[in-house]
Amino acid sequence: MPTDKKGFFITIEGIEGVGKSTAANYIQSLLAEHSRPYVTTREPGGTEVAEAIRKILLVKRQEPVYPETELLLFFAGRMQHIQQVILPALAKGAWVICDRFTDASYAYQCGGRQMDESFVRSLEQNIQKELQPDLTLLLDAPHAVGHSRIEKRGETDRIEQEREAFFRRVREKYLQRATLYAHRYRVIDADKTLEEVQQQIKTALNEFLQSHDMKSL
Repeated sequence: MPTDKKGFFITIEGIEGVGKSTAANYIQSLLAEHSRPYVTTREPGGTEVAEAIRKILLVKRQEPVYPETELLLFFAGRMQHIQQVILPALAKGAWVICDRFTDASYAYQCGGRQMDESFVRSLEQNIQKELQPDLTLLLDAPHAVGHSRIEKRGETDRIEQEREAFFRRVREKYLQRATLYAHRYRVIDADKTLEEVQQQIKTALNEFLQSHDMKSL
């Protein structure tokens, strides 16, 4: 899989209800304002096949979904997503703004489901090769904050209905990875006003651009 790229790969991570979609829209508006080419996408999803896999993953059903099945479905969709959307956009010099990527598999399957990381790592190495995000924005907030926002939306999906302990483990794994991969992670306090969250995001993006000797947004 070729991974030569000219654009920047920015991922947005966090538990349910922390405002990832809102953050993606804000970054999109900043890039558009400064005439930077971009593609906004999400996981699971981003392509016709991957969106079909998303429905399988998120719809509530009586049949139990085994953690290994769940993980393999996520990576099946990721393979399509990488090949059809991410790599082509990066090769053209576009920014790719992605709502979740492989860090979510470590957080949800290894943290939440308590799976062995070696399984995820082997899939990551075989599916992604050298591809990694250039910058990961972790929108961090306690489960209670995200949960209250989800409740206002109405019906929850299969993963959103998990218990509080599950999301505590997911958050802990995210924060562990933020420490382990501090060179690309920036932790955003999502338990703030929208304006404060957006200012944190803008600061993180401008620090990233400065490190690449590029003009600020």
